[in-house]
Amino acid sequence: MLRKVVLFIIIAICFVLQSTVFQALSFANIAPNLMIIVVSSFGFMRGRKEGMFIGFFCGLLIDIFCGFYLGVYALLYMYIGYCNGIFQKRFYPDDIKFPMLLIGASDILCNLAIYFIMFLFRGRFDFLYYGRSVILPEFVYTMVITIFLYYILQKINQKLEISEKRRAKKFDL
Repeated sequence: MLRKVVLFIIIAICFVLQSTVFQALSFANIAPNLMIIVVSSFGFMRGRKEGMFIGFFCGLLIDIFCGFYLGVYALLYMYIGYCNGIFQKRFYPDDIKFPMLLIGASDILCNLAIYFIMFLFRGRFDFLYYGRSVILPEFVYTMVITIFLYYILQKINQKLEISEKRRAKKFDL
């Protein structure tokens, strides 16, 4: 129960930061994608199932408040959380290179999917413009924020795991 409450708070804080503070600090109307960082990080740290659930709720939050079509981001983020959860066995808490690679790949794939769903199907074929003006700047900005946010999420996850182990020990006789 504690994990669910903490995850809800993390998702809410990251959503509020992404939609308010980082929009004010945007460069050329590009802000970092904190929700991708959260989904990828917890999928990577906790596995496919939790990554999928966190991805669904993060995407649903974006769909409700920012999206054009209900369910597009929920489905997309759910797949991103699941795919990052596949790599849980390669999770080492002290290594940041592989999580950054996964978060960067998730951000690029998410933006490519958004391009195909929102723009290409509507007849807007200028991919180079979209790549230079949206995908690449958001990728760089997200990677810079990942360096700081990933450590915070990792420490929170470690404290939650310690708390869960203590509770499990209480009930072991």
